[in-house]
Amino acid sequence: MAEEDRSSLSGRRAEAQRNNARILDAARAVFLADPEAPIAKVAVHAGVGISALYRRYPSKEHLLRALAEDGLNRYVADLETALVSDAAPWDAYVACLERVVDGQSQALAQRLAGTFTPTAELSALAKRAGGLAETLFQRVRRSGELRDDISEADVTLLLEMVASIELPGADGGAALRRRYLALLLQALHAPAEAALPGRPARQADLVARWRTGGDV
Repeated sequence: MAEEDRSSLSGRRAEAQRNNARILDAARAVFLADPEAPIAKVAVHAGVGISALYRRYPSKEHLLRALAEDGLNRYVADLETALVSDAAPWDAYVACLERVVDGQSQALAQRLAGTFTPTAELSALAKRAGGLAETLFQRVRRSGELRDDISEADVTLLLEMVASIELPGADGGAALRRRYLALLLQALHAPAEAALPGRPARQADLVARWRTGGDV
């Protein structure tokens, strides 16, 4: 292949990657706000034609799967970074939760739960993410700096609440998400001022949300 042809092919691939990144960024914003939004809204938000979007993702189901996979991969990367960190367990945990909230990775994956049928590969990725999150959680619990009446599933749901904050403005609510995460971390840090009512959330509660309406 001539050098000019290779350069042209490389340019087209780079443009395709940029288009895909725009589509996923747009889909992340659209579906975090409203998982029921039509796929046409993603095309408008991304600034691409609906035909270009459908060439890459033939249906909303395909796009939701890709988006969930992207979110889970970024969540896994955040967790792995924390697990290899040389920082003290609590400090590594705090830094991880900050990355998760800033990147909206975990919130996105959970927000899409039950809106599509996951593949076996996606289920395996979700299981891996859950295992890493539990490992990190148990490590910080053993350090004695995490209150003992909280479960890892509790933290997952609390992070979703923080990550769901979206406001008009330049940062879209990012500063407030950081503010409320700091408040949450103060509540999670041991010693606790008082016991919490009720039972902690269970991992089974989170897994159940991935069943679609047609599942028994």
